Amino acid sequence: MSELLRFSGVSRHFGGVQALSEVSLSISRGELYGLIGPNGAGKTTLFNVLTGLIPPSSGEILFDGQPVHGLPPHRILERGIARTFQNIRLFPGLTALENVMIGRHARTHAGLLGAILRNRRTRNEEAAIRARAAQLLEHVGIARHAQALAGNLSYGDQRRLEIARALASDPRLLALDEPAAGMNPAERDSLARLIRQLRDEFQLTVLIIEHDVRLMMALCDRMAVLDFGEKITEDVPDRVRVHPRVIRAYLGGGEA
Repeated sequence: MSELLRFSGVSRHFGGVQALSEVSLSISRGELYGLIGPNGAGKTTLFNVLTGLIPPSSGEILFDGQPVHGLPPHRILERGIARTFQNIRLFPGLTALENVMIGRHARTHAGLLGAILRNRRTRNEEAAIRARAAQLLEHVGIARHAQALAGNLSYGDQRRLEIARALASDPRLLALDEPAAGMNPAERDSLARLIRQLRDEFQLTVLIIEHDVRLMMALCDRMAVLDFGEKITEDVPDRVRVHPRVIRAYLGGGEA
């Protein structure tokens, strides 16, 4: 598989705090790639740097061979990188369908004038966006809730809705920030099946942060482990699980 995303020596500091320290990693097209590490390891900072919410202090990020570090979030979304958030960020007063339609904004063309005039092109585009949003709700298994307010959905369904909204931008890389947080074991297993299904159906590359290490070991093709902002290993799950520094990071030292 060819490379899609590369971090090269990426660092990020906040004053005297080094959140990321010269992190380098490579993700291939079509991979399910996991990012794990204890609390405060720098995982969400890496996501925020990748998606343009904060710039790196140094280093570079190449997506399909082109630099994306320092670009604003909407430009990175247009390049094909979409994400969900650790803390759900839906529009609770809008329906599930409307939330997904909003996620399509990076691929729309009507513009302000079209929105005002409501010409045929604008109406046709809106109808296509609505139809696409309905399809994506079906893909993630919550089509029955299309007209329900997002704030009234169960926690697990809100997580699925966030994924559908991210998919609406037609990403090539889907970055999921703790998608299984708050789920019970049955819900986590169902989510893992959904992620694999979406990867295959949409020909996605998926980057996942998750605290459930058992889930990640079963789901991911490869993974990296961060600790105190430093990458301590990058390998297939069976090798990561027995790596001495990974054991120390999670268990606090000693033999395991």
